[in-house]
Amino acid sequence: MLRRMLVLAVLLAGPAALAAQPANYVRYQMGGRVSYGRLDGDQISQLRGAPWLDKTPTGVKVPRSKVTLLAPATPSKVIAVGLNYQTHLGERSAAAYPGLFAKLPTSIIAHNDTVVLTPDATNVHYEGEMVLVIGKRAHNVPVANAKDYVFGVTTGNDVSERDWQKSDLQWFRAKAADTFGPLGPVIVTGVNYDDLLLQTRLNGEVVQSQRTKDLIFSVAEIVSYISRYVTLEPGDVIYSGTPGTTRQMKSGDVVEVELERVGLLRNPVVQRR
Repeated sequence: MLRRMLVLAVLLAGPAALAAQPANYVRYQMGGRVSYGRLDGDQISQLRGAPWLDKTPTGVKVPRSKVTLLAPATPSKVIAVGLNYQTHLGERSAAAYPGLFAKLPTSIIAHNDTVVLTPDATNVHYEGEMVLVIGKRAHNVPVANAKDYVFGVTTGNDVSERDWQKSDLQWFRAKAADTFGPLGPVIVTGVNYDDLLLQTRLNGEVVQSQRTKDLIFSVAEIVSYISRYVTLEPGDVIYSGTPGTTRQMKSGDVVEVELERVGLLRNPVVQRR
């Protein structure tokens, strides 16, 4: 009876309520073919294309256990916001506008993929973050409309080599090195990304924990600001900032980043000899 009442309430609320229902989307590989799909429980319904472009089901359904989950987006641009939680800033004052930097698409790896450190990477830290996935082309959009351009959110780790950040002219290798952008495994729509619990665990120990409502610059402000200077395309991703303090990762460590209602991103760490 309760289930019937809930279904009736949604139907009476109309299309807007239906559109607001959470949905989980993945990108996966099976039998050499890469596809996008909608994840419902343990089953994936294949889609015609990326869900921000074409969510039409093909009719093909596969068990999640039979596929390899890939990074859920293949962005043309990977943009990140630095110093966007006061707990990460410490005693420093917040900036007047979001501090931006770029990672490279080649830094993106999937859930369970390995973060590979080069031999000279000696001070590499995790940075658990909520990541925004852009759903439609955004150019110079106002803050009031900026959320309309966000397709959904996923979980990310902005891996960072602190010594390189200090010594290099730019953060090119410190932030954009290969494997320094773990992402996924699921993109979730229809959730309130302005208030989700973000936690990072290093070898099972909780080392970061804060809600996204504490972002200094909100999701809408981030998207609007970036779009003033750079046109965002569907599938582009934005790392929104990391809370608290961070610690060094070493070969043999396992980093898990979990975003409430979105899911868990897990990556082992190895150092190349």
